[in-house]
Amino acid sequence: MKKESNKKMMLILMIIFILIVVVGIMSTQNLNKSSTEKSFDKAMSYLESYLKGIHVKEADLVKSTVSFGDTNLEDELPDISEYPLSVEGKGEINIEIFSSPEKAGEDQDGWLNEVANRFNRSNKTVNGKKVSVSIRSIASGTAVDYIASGKYVPDGFTPSNELWAEMLQAQKVELKKVSDGIAKNATGMLLSSSTYDALQQKYGTVDLGAVVQATINNEIAMGYTNPYASSTGMNFLISTLTYFDQENPLSSTAISGFQKFQSNIPFVSYTTMQMRGAAESGSLDAFILEYQTYSNDATLKRDYTFIPFGVRHDSPMYVVGNLEDEKSQVLDLFTTYCLSNEVQKLATDYGFNNNVDYVPQANPYDGKTLTSAQDLWKKEKDLGKPIIAVFVTDISGSMAGEPLARLKQSLRNSMQYINSNNQIGLVSYSTDVTINLPINEFNLNQKAYFNGALDGLYANGKTATFDAIIVAANMLVKKQQEVPDSKMMMFVLSDGDTNTGHSIEEASNIIQNLDIPIYTIGYNADIEALDKISSINEAANINADSDDVIYQLKNLFNSNL
Repeated sequence: MKKESNKKMMLILMIIFILIVVVGIMSTQNLNKSSTEKSFDKAMSYLESYLKGIHVKEADLVKSTVSFGDTNLEDELPDISEYPLSVEGKGEINIEIFSSPEKAGEDQDGWLNEVANRFNRSNKTVNGKKVSVSIRSIASGTAVDYIASGKYVPDGFTPSNELWAEMLQAQKVELKKVSDGIAKNATGMLLSSSTYDALQQKYGTVDLGAVVQATINNEIAMGYTNPYASSTGMNFLISTLTYFDQENPLSSTAISGFQKFQSNIPFVSYTTMQMRGAAESGSLDAFILEYQTYSNDATLKRDYTFIPFGVRHDSPMYVVGNLEDEKSQVLDLFTTYCLSNEVQKLATDYGFNNNVDYVPQANPYDGKTLTSAQDLWKKEKDLGKPIIAVFVTDISGSMAGEPLARLKQSLRNSMQYINSNNQIGLVSYSTDVTINLPINEFNLNQKAYFNGALDGLYANGKTATFDAIIVAANMLVKKQQEVPDSKMMMFVLSDGDTNTGHSIEEASNIIQNLDIPIYTIGYNADIEALDKISSINEAANINADSDDVIYQLKNLFNSNL
């Protein structure tokens, strides 16, 4: 009995010893790992566990002819009704004005709407005919596309700044300036209090140069918006290039400086909302915004210091094209009305005219230079480092017909806006998940396979969105091991909430720890779950109906791919 008891005791001691050794090894392994590595390991553990329960198919690869140029700018743009009138005039002579949203939007951004309504009630006449104005709120970059393409041309145009007019004139669009500005405004960088104090102490003066140098030195995290669509983003891009070379913002010196600056930019925001969300989460120390928006936000004024840069945003007014005399007179009347003392006082109440001391250098840019700056940004923003991206497409039953046809069309058209050095794959999902195209460099061969994969998509079944996201995440991680100097990204295109498979909470555990930004495009729906997924790693959620999605995807890919 005693011998058996001793054997049992020895066996127990051996088991305890082995457990101590194993735990010790595991503890030592974890001890040597950073928090980032631990998060990655945690995410991979979840990923491997969840993948076991997902039915994944692999589609046969089929090539289809790639044809670019079938869709021009006019075809890409949705019907102008996607941007409804904010004020509709009913006069015998009525003119329509495209206006940037900070003055023709809602609430504190609605100054020009109120002015137009007052003007329309004032019973002004031309040649005995009652006159009126209609206002259409539309981002300046988008307005330029409508006007340049000829798809829809207003009578008047008041962008945020004069840069857009220069770009239109470079495209042979006839513009006549009626006023240098109808509401004074400036754009600037918002610096957190601690960031401002640190830069003041180190650089003496806090201006664009100090912020650029601090970003290059990796002392601050700076954010800005897409210069293809955003007036502030366009202004910031050309101002930064000019900082590096005042004589030629497109020189090799300017490009080299911009590359150093861009290497420490965490991401370029697709929208101002995305950028502000990143700042509120603490991811950014500085970001760009117009003064009018800043002045209307008590929290921003409390927490951030405003530093102006670039050309002013005084909302110049232009006649577009060869306007008939009576309409031209109405635009003159309305511009004069906007500049009256009473209306300017109203502009001040809306947040304009409060930053009048800033006097920039005269605008030295022509439209060709500005367009070239956009092209330079598209080429250099990723510094030659490839993006690894997977498109995750919803092919559940509700996508049948027009939604899926539009999705295919939008992706085919948008292929031309993806840099060829990026690595692209495609996943589709309904009840199950299919890998339609493994990730590879987006050369002509891969584009042909991508186009062929789109041909093979058809809609049926339920909606397992988060199963597909998990599968795509696994593809991205494996590919990044092959291409380590790269950035992972995902685009999810869907029209409805998940009704089968894994949950948003389970997918979030993976996405957050793997640091994969997910841009979501919702079709004809406000998909709260997709918005939550996008917000995890500060990407953007776009709600686009089937008429608008081609143009939205073009802008999104220009910004990110």
